[in-house]
Amino acid sequence: MNTALVIEDGLTDREILSRYLQQAGYAVISATSSEEAQAKLDKTKPDLIFLDVILPGKSGFEICRELKNDPKTSNIPVVFCSTKNSDVDKIWGDMLGAEGYLSKPIDLEELTLTLRKLGK
Repeated sequence: MNTALVIEDGLTDREILSRYLQQAGYAVISATSSEEAQAKLDKTKPDLIFLDVILPGKSGFEICRELKNDPKTSNIPVVFCSTKNSDVDKIWGDMLGAEGYLSKPIDLEELTLTLRKLGK
């Protein structure tokens, strides 16, 4: 079974995304901050990471940069999920190496298309 790490500090958004991923056949691990995410990544290597942009501590953009620069996590696909959904935000996410960008509230069809695009 594929595993997804959801890094999201908003309870409702985290629960909705987690439920959609579970329905798609994923085991879901969640974190609410960069520190908690790092602790989870030290223990397990997920197949996919869903990342909010606005988080306590480091931003999702900073976390993505670190993930893509670390040989242990650089090949894990990252999908941003954010209310910050301007073209500039999406371009920035793409420049940092993210494989996708979903706008909140998360749409099940959009998520399904993203998972299919990633071959997950």
